[in-house]
Amino acid sequence: MTPPTPQISFEIVAECSTTRARAGLLHTPHGAIETPVFMPVGTQATVKGLSQRDLAADLGVKILLANTYHLYLRPGHQSIRQMGGLHRFMSWPNAILTDSGGFQVFSLSGLRKITDQGVVFQSHLNGDLHTFTPESTVDAQLAFGSDILMALDECTEYPVSHEYARESMTRTLRWARQANHHFLSRIAESPTCHALFPQALFPIVQGSMFPDLRRECATALVDLDAAGYAIGGLSVGEPRPMSLEMVEATENILPRAKPRYAMGVGMPAELPEYVARGIDMMDCVLPSRNARNGCLFTSQGRVIIKHARYKEDEGPLDPHCVCYTCRTYSRAYLRHLFLCGEILYASLATRHNICRYLDIMREIRQAIISNSLPEYLRCARSLGSVGDVVAGS
Repeated sequence: MTPPTPQISFEIVAECSTTRARAGLLHTPHGAIETPVFMPVGTQATVKGLSQRDLAADLGVKILLANTYHLYLRPGHQSIRQMGGLHRFMSWPNAILTDSGGFQVFSLSGLRKITDQGVVFQSHLNGDLHTFTPESTVDAQLAFGSDILMALDECTEYPVSHEYARESMTRTLRWARQANHHFLSRIAESPTCHALFPQALFPIVQGSMFPDLRRECATALVDLDAAGYAIGGLSVGEPRPMSLEMVEATENILPRAKPRYAMGVGMPAELPEYVARGIDMMDCVLPSRNARNGCLFTSQGRVIIKHARYKEDEGPLDPHCVCYTCRTYSRAYLRHLFLCGEILYASLATRHNICRYLDIMREIRQAIISNSLPEYLRCARSLGSVGDVVAGS
């Protein structure tokens, strides 16, 4: 089947001569996105604690990730379609990527059953039975009107046997082909409604933590000639260096001219490592979840805001950050809000953590463009893992 004329395109504007990193522009119907890019996670059509104005106008976020599993259960994909699609429903002016729900179904453990046809699962809300198939998850995301949608995949736990990982990887490949065929068919059937459809379907490379399976999966998915490719099954309990190894085993097989998306990563210190291995897009709940739980990321390391050392600390959270939180409030005040359980804390902390992630991505992009990424990486590595450093200690 002939693919429709793409409205998603990827332009490489600079490349690092000593690593796989590149800076690019991802063109979407809702604007161009500078890459490498970190996508905040808006699970239920919202990033917890922040308004769309906070994200778009104040922080400059150009693309959000929303969750098919949760939006399918409530308010439902048909309701979102009737309200004009996800952009209109949530009043979001920029691009949206929606996942397929595969990771969330994986997380249900005893509440789901995987077959070759799809996944039967119980809703975590009321126990009702539902079925996700490669076709039905495409239809749900079509109803959302996302810019980029993801093919259904099976995300395996860690560790699993090579035998099961191969079985799962083969199933993911079959689902990707079915999803791709259905996606193209649906667009061909409704050319007058093309503007309501997502503009790209990304298949997902799986294979657990086995490099041979990752390479086999990536090689097969290239035949789909997709607009972009994702690497899934990361951050499922494996040692962190192993995640990078799986990217290294996969990235050089994927088309150089297409964007590569590492799903569900990572800690601040890991971001440049993924980019150096050829990754253009990342997402993770860490900045927002850790913020709400009192862990704040700064240019000087982590701040665990509940610590008594911050009780009378009048300094900003991060003296090198220009976000509203750092410009306006002290560490002492943030600690007070956190200990009191005030809602304002979650908003201020989340705003800062997402700003920190976006700043890191901008720094990396500028280092690629100025041909100084190797120096940036050396500096970042010399500081060790940001996750192991506590500012002020």
